[in-house]
Amino acid sequence: MKIFDSKSKSLREFEPLEAGKVGIYLCGATVQGSPHIGHMRSALAFDVLIRWLRRSGYDVTFVRNVTDIDDKILAKSAEAGRPWWALAYRYEKEFTAAYRALGVVDPTYEPRATGHVPEMIEMIERLIERGHAYVGEPGNVYFDVASLPDYGSLTNQSLDDLTADDAAPDKRSPHDFALWKAAKPGEPDTAAWNTPWGRGRPGWHLECSAMAGKYLGEEFDIHAGGIDLRFPHHENEQAQSHGAGYGFANYWMHNAWVTIEGEKMSKSLGNSLTVANILAEHPAVIVRLALGTVHYRSTVAYSESTLTEAEAIWERLAGFVERAVQTVGEVPLDEVAALTKGELPAEFVAAMDDDLNVPAALAVIHEHVTQGNNALADSDHVAVREEQLLVRAMLDVLGLDPLAEPWRTHVGGSALSDALDALVSGLLEERQEARAAKDWARADALRDSLAEAGIVVEDSAEGARWKVGGELG
Repeated sequence: MKIFDSKSKSLREFEPLEAGKVGIYLCGATVQGSPHIGHMRSALAFDVLIRWLRRSGYDVTFVRNVTDIDDKILAKSAEAGRPWWALAYRYEKEFTAAYRALGVVDPTYEPRATGHVPEMIEMIERLIERGHAYVGEPGNVYFDVASLPDYGSLTNQSLDDLTADDAAPDKRSPHDFALWKAAKPGEPDTAAWNTPWGRGRPGWHLECSAMAGKYLGEEFDIHAGGIDLRFPHHENEQAQSHGAGYGFANYWMHNAWVTIEGEKMSKSLGNSLTVANILAEHPAVIVRLALGTVHYRSTVAYSESTLTEAEAIWERLAGFVERAVQTVGEVPLDEVAALTKGELPAEFVAAMDDDLNVPAALAVIHEHVTQGNNALADSDHVAVREEQLLVRAMLDVLGLDPLAEPWRTHVGGSALSDALDALVSGLLEERQEARAAKDWARADALRDSLAEAGIVVEDSAEGARWKVGGELG
């Protein structure tokens, strides 16, 4: 497998630090407002990465943080007249609901910044001891960027090229950034913690370095996030960790943003679309398909026509699965999940191993849908079942198996299959009871009624089995 490493700007063979295991850190939400499709773009892009790594046999530890305190959270909570932590928790729950609505796998750990202040203080102490940080005015601690020879290496910038962060009077250089920020007058007392340098709260960059280190170790495999985070956030994360003597991320992956009407989505343009509003008008699976099947390094051009195209694709994919289930029965989820990378079509594997080339992988899925539809037309039930298995396993990698949660209850074929199975099973149980009571007339009548409905019952030593003009169920 090769991935595009944002730091080296090159495709690199993926080699985990520990054989068979992968550690991934994804910058999660700063919970200052409702989630929008830009947030979900990043979540979906790397959801596919995690699914593919697991399908490839890796044991993946996935960490996605929650930044639950920062300047904007404090400002917005003050405007709303609510405790800052209550506002943050409200939006955190909205993010969780959005992730689950779109079928994003849960992280292994989802740490909050406010729950890791001791780790942050310990990291600051280490940076001061190693000569990479200094104390400004009481409560302020800064990272000294000039002290680190490789500062700027993530984004290939030199200090001379950088725009100054700010010119606070207690900084040695305007390029230095805050590790710890002194409490400000008027801020709630609950938004500050005691430290050896004064009372205050963490800087944004420090939070991620401390949490990544706690859950993934001093060095881990992949750091992921949106391309807009490369500088200054990710550059400063790396600087802190390198300054502390840690290897930090071995690979960096960044997803491109979402555009609307040809413009980058932003609140300043007034076109930041919340997930809740979109899902009120469009099925979640269509939104996932529209956002999640574009190459993660390519811009998503979001529009109503994008959703219309995604809906047509979904109808074709789910339609084949529905017809296959009605004809040969449903391939169990555990069988779909058990299909290994080596058992998937070679073209699909090659596409996914090529830096998650999802568009090429989707083209392979369409080819197998065509083969499955041809098998249905030829009444080749063995081939229909095989194609159902392959198509669903490949779709599962993209988080789009029509018969897996959360899509299962929204697929007509699945609902029909489940209802039919429940009805037939109930009649077969009733027939078995009649046979046990030697009420042969009743047993035969039940069998005849099923036959009239096109359902054939076959008795065997293992019990009764049934079929609808196809394989026995």
